[in-house]
Amino acid sequence: MPAYIHQIETATPKYTYSQDELRDRMKAIVPGSDRDKRIIHHIYSRSGIKTRYSVVDDFRENGSHTLFFNGQGAKPGTKSRNELYISEGRKLFVEVAKKLIGNSEFETNQITHLITVSCTGFYAPGPDYDIIRSLGLSPSIERYHLGFMGCYAAIPALKMANQICNADPNANVMVVSVELCTLHFQANPKMDNLLSASVFADGGAGAIVSNRKGKPGSYRVDGFASAITKKGANDMAWSIGDNGFNMVLSNYIPELLGEGLNDFLNPVLKQFRLTADDIEQWAVHPGGRAILDKVESVLELPDETLRAAREVLSSYGNMSSATVLFVLKELLKSPSSGSDQQTLAMAFGPGLTLESALLTQINSSE
Repeated sequence: MPAYIHQIETATPKYTYSQDELRDRMKAIVPGSDRDKRIIHHIYSRSGIKTRYSVVDDFRENGSHTLFFNGQGAKPGTKSRNELYISEGRKLFVEVAKKLIGNSEFETNQITHLITVSCTGFYAPGPDYDIIRSLGLSPSIERYHLGFMGCYAAIPALKMANQICNADPNANVMVVSVELCTLHFQANPKMDNLLSASVFADGGAGAIVSNRKGKPGSYRVDGFASAITKKGANDMAWSIGDNGFNMVLSNYIPELLGEGLNDFLNPVLKQFRLTADDIEQWAVHPGGRAILDKVESVLELPDETLRAAREVLSSYGNMSSATVLFVLKELLKSPSSGSDQQTLAMAFGPGLTLESALLTQINSSE
C-alpha cells in the first residue's frame, strides 16, 4: 500500500526584502575594498532572486537592529542568535502545523506521528512540543526531530514518514520544517559568507503523509534514493561558531554537483526502470541560480523544466530544508492534463549529499 503526501503548506516571517535592497545594504555594511563591493553587486544581481524573508528587520538602515548593528557590530553571539530562533522559530512551526490541519481533511486527533526538521537552531522542549501543545495533539504522539542535516533534510523526513506508514497502515504523519538562516549572517567579505548571505532566507513548510488514498492535488510516494559525491565534503559544511553557525558555501559547488549528478541519477532511474524523459516534473532544490543552471545543463532538460524551482528561488530565496517543499507545492499550481505525472524531487546539502524522492502527482480522480 503506497503512502501519499496529502497536504503541503508553507509560511514565511513578516519582514520582506527585495534583493536589490539587500544588495545595496550589504555594500554599505560589509567592510571591504571597492573590489569587494563590486563582487557583492555582481553576486546579488545574478542570484536569480527578487525577494527574501527574514525574522529580523535589522538589514534595513532604519530597522530595529535588535540582533545586528546594535552596538555589537555585526557579530552577535551564538546565544543571542539562538534565542531569537527560539522565539520566532516556534511561531513558524506552529503556523505551518495549524495550516496543515486547517486546510486538510485530517483532524488533530488523527495525527499519530510528528517529525520536525531544522538545522538553524536548537531548544528543548523543542518545536515538536510547541506543536503538540498549540494544536492539542495527543501527548502520546510519536515524535522525532531531524536536526543539522542541511538543505536536503526534508526528503529524509518524508522518507521516514513513508517508512512509518509502511509499518503502520493507520499512521498519519505530520512533517514540519522551519529554517531561520538569516540569523547566522556574517558581515565580512570572505567569499563563503558573501555567497551564503546572498541566497539564504527564512521560511517554513510541512506536509501530511498517510496511507489514505490521495486525491487530485496530492503526491503518491513511489521511492527514495540517496548518495554522497566523491568530492565536496569541504565545499559545503555547517558548524557552530562563537558568533553564530558557520556556513562553508564554495563557488565550486555547481561544478562538483555537475560532476556527480549523472552518477547519482542513473542508478535511481534504473532502480525504477525509468529514463530522464519519463520524468514529467522536476522538483529541484534551488540552492542557487548556478546550481539550477548546472542541473538543467547536465541533464539536458528542456527550457521551463525547472520553472517551479526558479520561481521559488526568485520569490523566497534558499530556505534550506524547507525549500523543496515550497517547490513541490508550486508544481501543484501548474495546470494539469488530467493524467498523473511522474515527479522527481531532488535536494543537495553538506557532503555533498544528494537526496531524491520519486513521486507521482495525482491529477486524475479515478
